[in-house]
Amino acid sequence: MYVLVVEDEPALNQAVADLLRRAGHAVESVHDGAAAVERGTAAAFDLVVLDLMLPRMDGVEVARRLKSRRPALHILMLTARGSEEDKVRGLMSGADDYVTKPFGARELLARVAAVERRIRATSSSSEPERLHADGCEIDLGRCIAERKGERVSLTARESRILRLLRQHRARAVTRAELLEQIWGSPGDLPTRTVDTTIANLRQKIERNPAEPRIVVTVKGVGYAWGEGIDSDAAEPGGDGEARGASR
Repeated sequence: MYVLVVEDEPALNQAVADLLRRAGHAVESVHDGAAAVERGTAAAFDLVVLDLMLPRMDGVEVARRLKSRRPALHILMLTARGSEEDKVRGLMSGADDYVTKPFGARELLARVAAVERRIRATSSSSEPERLHADGCEIDLGRCIAERKGERVSLTARESRILRLLRQHRARAVTRAELLEQIWGSPGDLPTRTVDTTIANLRQKIERNPAEPRIVVTVKGVGYAWGEGIDSDAAEPGGDGEARGASR
């Protein structure tokens, strides 16, 4: 992969870059948030390894700006903060996964390898990249959704969720499966992370987010692709939704 390392501590920046190069990746490095946004939008990186605490612009803002300009970009966040709220905040800003400092080389490489597997799985999928669902045109490859001429950008994670649900459209997908396959199985993440992400996705693609027809909730189980799911088994919104999400 083509990786951008964003870390303001010179020794750690160099160590992470060298580790990734030895693993076979092409690597560039910058040391502050503003430079990360500039370089991250100028080149076609596959992955950004992004420190949360940075000079000039923090990692959360960097992630938001990069994702708004390149929705398919993958972001692995490095953070010294261990609280659940900080992890959720980083993930909701657009990061695909996180590693808490101090971390070992094997853990970091495992997280990077998980991102690479997801990229390869996406590129080799036989599923269609363009979908038409309940009046919404969805381009999974370009991370774009359009309804009645109004176009919105999807995050890479949102596109992967839609792809996974459609691939398994004959059944419901559990929250645990979504955490494992979309977030790379960080076991300490709360399931509300899934619910919040689904709620945001519904705001972009559903005709009425309060009564979703594309991504439906299967009570007590998880989520399902709205086409082909038994309407008696599925409820629009519901079980375990995050506060402020669709019902």
